[in-house]
Amino acid sequence: MTYIFLDTWAGINMRRIMLGLVVFFSTMINADTGNNAKVADDQATVIAIIDDIARGWEQADGTPFRKHFLNSERSRFIESGGQNVGLADLIDNHVTPEGDALDGLTLDFSNVEVHFEDGFAWAIANVGVKATVKKSGNKIDNNGFQTFLFRAVNNVWKVVHTHSSSRPVKPEDKAHSH
Repeated sequence: MTYIFLDTWAGINMRRIMLGLVVFFSTMINADTGNNAKVADDQATVIAIIDDIARGWEQADGTPFRKHFLNSERSRFIESGGQNVGLADLIDNHVTPEGDALDGLTLDFSNVEVHFEDGFAWAIANVGVKATVKKSGNKIDNNGFQTFLFRAVNNVWKVVHTHSSSRPVKPEDKAHSH
């Protein structure tokens, strides 16, 4: 009789333990799915910000930069071998003047990789730059890489640093791209 009671008691407790494990793992799977959805949303947001920044460069419009960049004098933006310190310096001495100096500027960010870690994100992309220099008529056709560093500020992704490096496309590279 004692064995039957223990078997029944153990069976009931085992069922409770198993049910508890099922609930626990279901919760973990749902939590992970929720986290994956958040990462996918954040990734889409960061890529949309990068696209908006490209349009800002192409149109020599500081609006996307004011919207998406952290306005801090500690921020550094490296473009074409030069450094802009703070958002105003970037817009006033780089973005806007390029509209006056270049015709038909296009930026093509491709193969964008985005990584996240505790309120911080970074993205790296291939970049293609094409334009015509207004004064000389010289054509710019460069390829390279661009990195963006982001910080979550009040749950909004803000660019805190960029670095762009590109060089002219070599004739043999153009021949292979067709």
